[in-house]
Amino acid sequence: MRSVALSPESRQAALDQMAAETLDVLVIGGGVVGGGAALDAATRGLSVGLIEARDYASGTSSRSSKLIHGGLRYLEMLDFRLVAEALGERSLLLEKLAPHLVRPVPFIYPLTHRVWERLYAGSGVMLYDSMAYLSGRSRGVPHHRHLTHRGARRIMPALRKDALIGALHYYDGQVDDARHTMFLSRTAAAYGARVASRARVVGLLREGDRVTGATVKDLETGKEFDVRARQVVNATGVWTDETQSFAGERGQFHVRASKGIHLVVPRDRIRGESGLILRTEKSVLFVIPWGRHWIIGTTDTDWSLSKDHPAASSTDIDYLLHHVNKALEVPLTRDDVTGVYAGLRPLLAGEEEATSQLSREHAVSTTVKGLTVIAGGKYTTYRIMAKDAIDAAVHGLSSQLNRTVPGCCTEDVPLLGADGYEAVWNQRQMLAASSGLHVGRIEHLLQRYGSLVGELLDLIRDRPDLGRALTGADDYLRAEIVYAASHEGARHLDDAIARRTRISIETFDRGTVVAAEVAELMGDVLGWDVAQKANEVDHYLKRVEAERESQTMADDATADAARLGAPDVVPVTTG
Repeated sequence: MRSVALSPESRQAALDQMAAETLDVLVIGGGVVGGGAALDAATRGLSVGLIEARDYASGTSSRSSKLIHGGLRYLEMLDFRLVAEALGERSLLLEKLAPHLVRPVPFIYPLTHRVWERLYAGSGVMLYDSMAYLSGRSRGVPHHRHLTHRGARRIMPALRKDALIGALHYYDGQVDDARHTMFLSRTAAAYGARVASRARVVGLLREGDRVTGATVKDLETGKEFDVRARQVVNATGVWTDETQSFAGERGQFHVRASKGIHLVVPRDRIRGESGLILRTEKSVLFVIPWGRHWIIGTTDTDWSLSKDHPAASSTDIDYLLHHVNKALEVPLTRDDVTGVYAGLRPLLAGEEEATSQLSREHAVSTTVKGLTVIAGGKYTTYRIMAKDAIDAAVHGLSSQLNRTVPGCCTEDVPLLGADGYEAVWNQRQMLAASSGLHVGRIEHLLQRYGSLVGELLDLIRDRPDLGRALTGADDYLRAEIVYAASHEGARHLDDAIARRTRISIETFDRGTVVAAEVAELMGDVLGWDVAQKANEVDHYLKRVEAERESQTMADDATADAARLGAPDVVPVTTG
């Protein structure tokens, strides 16, 4: 499949095309499910539009635990179908769909009781591994093994001696969620979908009892226009109820938001070579390797405040530090934390009091003609959710098209960057020699761009200054920022610093040092004048200041109020 850039020009062309034609399917929401739905529909030969109000993955899909997994705790809840389904998807992503973005990650599960716990937990992990086989696909990760006390501490010296009597060692999958979600939308565009971010739905069009499209506002220009479509798919996650309300209908189900926060700490603060999964009184806690850092999470609490910018409170941070320190020989402090992020899980509302008991299953509704609603689920099973949503939309579409629409084929559709990835990985020494970059830098690029790495290297060949590292964020090259704006749909500093890269959570200054340099690089691509560049930097600095303030607040209400002190970026009027 040919590479397609999510460039400023392609965005405008997509908006113009959506305004001028009647689409088969219009997908609302550029998260992982929306991107997956657009790709699914486009690869069935349908004309497709995808609109996202902010940035691709700017909501839940960039704020996960960054795991592709079956979910051991769902196995304990006897949700065998969900676990088996997710493990099958894990294998697909690791081996075929996105090997450049998804890779195996090891975990240690400490045991604290003799005999019975090893038997109980060991049986669970063995069943977990076995269910991966039963999914009909290869497991994709190494088999689990049992460890002695000494063997576990050899792998994770950071563990307190009295925190375990032995352990289980098993593997799951890890993903850069924001990049994977962006690649879904970009791959959909490569198959012909019209894709645009910063385009918000402000109403649904109706003819009689049928939804026939949406009124869309281009947030960059302020212009409104109608997009007509034979079927509309609402894939807006925690915003499902708000989008559904545009149809004037209550809907079959409601979505409840559960907040989960994560801490990011430098790799040298926890000595070890494996992730950890620790039990808490409510759920489980993960300590996950993440490049030169660890990700620690998560919490699971009800959230009814701002969905655009969920805030982590001081209480949330203390909760995670308290529980992880129970297992660590050298406790972590607030000073060790480089980044904090909070996200909202879209759970199907139920009667249970605790959000950790609400359903991670997904549901599809078509109570209004022309409108399909998909909600719930978990990141790992996004492809199945997308398939079910488009299956439902196609059911109402076939009679309108007077032809049979093919079934889902996305299990055989690798994302851009996946095709030829292994071969290019094998050539990394040659790429390093020809580009003048260190092989470690090439490996970093390959694990972010896959076989599209040549497009980055072409930029550097044309502009050697882009081969330098960013000042204050030396894990990333200047070329990656230019590429984010020219090829990956980044429209604002937040997009590049928080999602195309993860500078906002991987540096102690949270990206403030690099903001001016990023604005210059992006501005050259996006046509920003001096005033717009200054506005972008000012907005980003205020965002970081508001986030830091919110994380000193004791409760959700005060943290939310502090975070909302930073306004969203104003529309761009230049270029």
